[in-house]
Amino acid sequence: MKKNLMLSLLALLLAGTLAGCHSGESPGESAGEQERGGQIPLDFLPALYGDYFKLDSRIVGRPYHIYVRFPEGYDETSDRRYPVIYLLDGDSMFPILAANHLFLHYDDQIPEAIVVGVAYGSFDPSINYRDVDFSTVSADRERSGGAKKFHRFLEKELLPEVEDRYLTDPERRILYGQSRGGFMVLYSAFMYPDLFWGRIAGNPSFLPNKEQFFDKPAEATRDDLTLAVASASDDRYQIKITYALDWHDSWKERSNAPWSIRFSTIPGATHAANSTDIYRFGLRQIFAEEIQSARGMAAEEASASAH
Repeated sequence: MKKNLMLSLLALLLAGTLAGCHSGESPGESAGEQERGGQIPLDFLPALYGDYFKLDSRIVGRPYHIYVRFPEGYDETSDRRYPVIYLLDGDSMFPILAANHLFLHYDDQIPEAIVVGVAYGSFDPSINYRDVDFSTVSADRERSGGAKKFHRFLEKELLPEVEDRYLTDPERRILYGQSRGGFMVLYSAFMYPDLFWGRIAGNPSFLPNKEQFFDKPAEATRDDLTLAVASASDDRYQIKITYALDWHDSWKERSNAPWSIRFSTIPGATHAANSTDIYRFGLRQIFAEEIQSARGMAAEEASASAH
């Protein structure tokens, strides 16, 4: 009798344990974990600690996967507000640049920021529509012309969602894009200059319709905007370097730019492998005053402690 009772209790305990393992909502499971089906690999990588949500765009008509990296020490109860850096091509750029941001903060005194990766969820063209999203209409391309809709998605859907969820500073939004993503950064800078405080275009494509980036941009109401453009000296697409240099030569002496232009050619860099160098260059330009202030304070503290 006693033995049968023990076996029954053991069976009930095992059944309860298995039921808990397969339940849709386990104790202590966060909303983000539930949304990812219980898979939480990034939560164990401190440099990428943050959040994720899926955003179905009514404007574009397709979903995007949004990855968010929190600043070190991020506290949802705090009154502190952070700059937000939006990374296009988040499928590849987010895991590289979001993690790298921690070391830029440590070594370069670049301010901590919320980093947001805008991803498609695949490199498969049936899912990844970067060629459409990051281009204006072109008769020479099979798929193109989605830049205006994509930018409306950023302005009307993504930015409000991010700013509602997290401790952001809407006055200090930054947009980063590489290659075709760099085209989108230039498009945003010329068509909607006020929307982002800072922009970084890495090895940007200038096609289709490169003439739009040599023409007069839309008027801006802000006077604190920065546009950083960087090219790789060893880019396999040499035409991109030619266009970038021509663009800089055209703009460096003009007085009607709504942004302060910062330009660089990264020596020895290639088209995709040096995204961290371009990201670093751009942020050092955008946050130049804050970096100088942080270094000055550090020098004063070091001098005081030495005495």
